[in-house]
Amino acid sequence: MPFNAWVRAEKMNRTMRKRMPITYQQLYQKLSSVYGGGEAKAMIQLVMEVGFEYSFADVLSGGLEQMSEDDENRLDELIDRLLKGEPVQYVLGQADFCGRTFHVAPGVLIPRPETEELCQWIISDLVGSSTAPLSSSLSLSPLFPSPHVLDIGTGSGCIAVTLAKDIPHARVTAWDISEEALLIARDNAEQLAVDVHFIKQNALKAPLHQHCWDVIVSNPPYICQKESRQMDKNVLEHEPHSALFVPDNDPLLFYDAIARYAQTALKEGGAMYFEINPLWIEALQILLKKMGWESVIVRNDAFGKLRMVKAQR
Repeated sequence: MPFNAWVRAEKMNRTMRKRMPITYQQLYQKLSSVYGGGEAKAMIQLVMEVGFEYSFADVLSGGLEQMSEDDENRLDELIDRLLKGEPVQYVLGQADFCGRTFHVAPGVLIPRPETEELCQWIISDLVGSSTAPLSSSLSLSPLFPSPHVLDIGTGSGCIAVTLAKDIPHARVTAWDISEEALLIARDNAEQLAVDVHFIKQNALKAPLHQHCWDVIVSNPPYICQKESRQMDKNVLEHEPHSALFVPDNDPLLFYDAIARYAQTALKEGGAMYFEINPLWIEALQILLKKMGWESVIVRNDAFGKLRMVKAQR
């Protein structure tokens, strides 16, 4: 073979080797080496649907082999991040919450299903039903015709935005100490077309407010440092520790501060709602009753864990 023809053939061979498309089976084998088989399959489906608009049927029928070089390179980057343990929600930049899609990034916690249940409890109390269609024209309780709601430690804004969307005429304010979180939360409010007033505010140094709010809700940091030994690596290495952890010797740090603020900041008849570590639910009940809070109610989440608390003023 003439030398020039050999060079051309070798270049073509290198290009073909470089462009050899990945198959579903190869992708599955990669991810299942780190994740369980079912989780690996679900991740592939989610990545392809959200990242590339491929249905799972497309993937199984050889759609990966038709990807452009740019898409192949991007898929490689996403898979590498997943193999390093980064949560799929951060890899894709989004998470579902209460039937909506929220932008998320490592600066905010990934919204959890149990927090959806906290929102549904509040919506049920104010609107009348947590199971009715979101577009239904339910009437608010006469006590709160246009409720003022404060979300403390808003993170991605998932609670604040959900309540603003699903409670008619609600006026929602949200606090967070993190500028990065507030940027993400504002973006989510804008994308989902709701008006939420976001404020940079440290919950441990709350202002002296008098009778401002009908509802105060918070999902504050509630995991003790010593519990980190039992936590998943992908949570510990990627989600913000400031939104997760409290000192071992003060697990109710934020609950105490928020409850004291709410004693004067809530209107008469208003309510305070918390998500809480099940380990500290009894201690929180005792704390609230000592402060004089009435009608302290606790609820299980869908996993049967005592996770939510409501206290009435």
